[in-house]
Amino acid sequence: MHVDEWLQTIPSVWVYALVGAVIGLESLGIPLPGEIVLVSAALLSSKGVVHPVILGICASAGAIVGDSIGYLIGRKGGRPLFDRLGRRFPKHFGPAHIAKAEQVFNRHGMWAVFFGRFIALLRILAGPLAGALRMPYWRFLIANVLGGAAWAGGTTAAIYYLGVVADKWLKGFSWVGLAAAVLFGLGTTVWLKRRAAKAADKQEVAPETVGTP
Repeated sequence: MHVDEWLQTIPSVWVYALVGAVIGLESLGIPLPGEIVLVSAALLSSKGVVHPVILGICASAGAIVGDSIGYLIGRKGGRPLFDRLGRRFPKHFGPAHIAKAEQVFNRHGMWAVFFGRFIALLRILAGPLAGALRMPYWRFLIANVLGGAAWAGGTTAAIYYLGVVADKWLKGFSWVGLAAAVLFGLGTTVWLKRRAAKAADKQEVAPETVGTP
């Protein structure tokens, strides 16, 4: 079975559910590869396996809902929550990570929630930390919705169009052209190496000829 045919057999509902669940859990505060999952799914959408608009909506919903749940958990658990998480996940919730994220939140407020969606560390910490710092929920919600939609929708659209363009380019690129390009590249490399070797030989010979009577 061809790869494209095999991809078409993947149920789109599974992809939507997986993307929404992983991004939602990551936004909630669990260190998962949400961005990698979204990019992979967006590439599948360029192959026609899933619809890019529905994918963007599911990713946005997962981001917004997950962040909101993380906010509530952070608001209830407070700083002791991060102390427990730091002992369990020191690479993601260590004291240095929390201090840096808290500094960003205190300085930028709502903008930290919005732009935090595009940064791996803040994407995990945004919801719980905003809740622990007692940011008003309406401010958090506005930044959360705008940031989640911009990140999920923008990433999906960018990867989808890149995948479509790359697929068209690869289909129009024949094996003969690929072989010719490889041979041309190898030939150019060999020629440049020979030129460099000849130039080096001339530089070594020059001092000897100058010193002869």
